[in-house]
Amino acid sequence: MSSRAPKNFWDANEQKKMALGYAAPITLFILALIYKWFAVDDRYAIFLYNHMQAQPFDKVTVGRYWMTGLVASAIVMLLYIAANFLFARVVKNYRAPDWRRVWVWCAAPLTLGIVIITMTQNAPTMPLSIALAIVLATLIGLALALMPGALAAHRLRELIWSAIDGLGLVPILLFLRAIELPSRGLTINFATANAFAIGSIIIGVVWLASTNTFRVMRRIASPSTSQVFVAGLGWSYLVLPLVHHIFATPPDFKYITTAYNFFAYEPMLQAVTFVTAAILAIAATNLRERIFHQRGES
Repeated sequence: MSSRAPKNFWDANEQKKMALGYAAPITLFILALIYKWFAVDDRYAIFLYNHMQAQPFDKVTVGRYWMTGLVASAIVMLLYIAANFLFARVVKNYRAPDWRRVWVWCAAPLTLGIVIITMTQNAPTMPLSIALAIVLATLIGLALALMPGALAAHRLRELIWSAIDGLGLVPILLFLRAIELPSRGLTINFATANAFAIGSIIIGVVWLASTNTFRVMRRIASPSTSQVFVAGLGWSYLVLPLVHHIFATPPDFKYITTAYNFFAYEPMLQAVTFVTAAILAIAATNLRERIFHQRGES
């Protein structure tokens, strides 16, 4: 009887090692950023205390706290995509790890580290509820950040088309919430707000119809509905908050944007936004399949 382990045993072990090899630096990197923002940086600058009378535990300020998890995840996403892309081209027989394995290795130490840092460092320290909100945002953001890694390594063209299609969901994810802005006392009337909301849907429909039609005409394989939806979330809630942090803030005050620049105030409206974007992604997939089927029969 052979004492050699089956091949898939070694494959599983290699995948575990690969996942841990990514998870360790990712975890340390995110915790270093959280420590910098909450323990080292001037809270009045990074979280804009006193800006427009905002206080440390106002709703707007709390939104800045948990947005740190999304901004950190955005940086991880860019680095993780680059790393997988490069390793797949310089390391023989490289296989990107399952993103879920990497995420699982990160989850516990990130949870513990974020809670300890935010609840013990600087002033004011965070209550448990806010610390857990930061953890939740970080873990959700990290999942979105890790998903494109395997595509970058092995199916780059698919990743690019997913990103292109995902742009079509950005207007909906960011501007459908405009319908609530007049009731918040902002200088925008209901007609303008409704125009933004309706226009976001129209732009998304036109964008996805155009990209899908182009691919069908060129017989280019299209990304799945889930890939398009995840790409839209990545653009809207990871990339754009990072762009805001780097490019839309003064050089000496690289503050974290409030969540309400990207998310609806009302949870129900945010849920409607997610559902609308998902429906559009599904409709685009169905349109692509219908056009492809019709062309196949012609």
